[in-house]
Amino acid sequence: MQQVDRSLVPTFLFTGKELVVTVGQDGLVANVAKYVGSQPIVGVNPDPERIDGVLLPFGVDKARVAVRHVLESQARFREVTLAEVVLSDGQRLLGFNDLFLGARTHVSARYTLHYERRAESQSSSGIIVSTGAGSSGWLSSVFTLAQGLTAATGGQPGQPWRLTWEDPRLAFVVREPFISRHSAASMVAGFVSAQQELQVESRMPAGGVIFSDGVEEDFLAFNAGTTARVRPAGQRARLVVH
Repeated sequence: MQQVDRSLVPTFLFTGKELVVTVGQDGLVANVAKYVGSQPIVGVNPDPERIDGVLLPFGVDKARVAVRHVLESQARFREVTLAEVVLSDGQRLLGFNDLFLGARTHVSARYTLHYERRAESQSSSGIIVSTGAGSSGWLSSVFTLAQGLTAATGGQPGQPWRLTWEDPRLAFVVREPFISRHSAASMVAGFVSAQQELQVESRMPAGGVIFSDGVEEDFLAFNAGTTARVRPAGQRARLVVH
């Protein structure tokens, strides 16, 4: 058995034969899942009174039993769809809950969005790409805003998108799109699949970034001339469940 601190997970060399046990908050599962490949993950909630534990089905007292079930091929799993972004220079990043493409600071992100055989120059607060696991998080807050504004202006709010963890699609939304002589906003949301990926070409001279699951320190530079291709990842996270 080997214990790994959370900060070392991105650089730890997983062999592909591990059984991974995470002890911490839900975000730990999300971040570990991006680096362990198809190895099973047992999520342990060390403090059920303070931690929601959506991704942590086992208490400390049940962890040993969960591990034994995996080793004896008796465990049940949920396979979670991950998001993947690949840059034109070959760099790659996975997301368990979501990906963010935009500017590092609160200035407008400028880019060309390619989707469904169309292209559009946009200026916005960035693009969120959500997995099914993340659809109840950051993505849902965008729908909450849209519903509130629609109701306040006399319209009929639509229903937010909710995807299952296993859904093979991703959902994307453009945050705060701005319409000007040089930017449009006719493509602000949609679904991404293996057959219909999303491409984004950066037009930001500097400060463009892509990060996943809210971890801003672990990012890919996304500056002018770089193209990002977003799609569901080939690998899935395997979470052990009751």
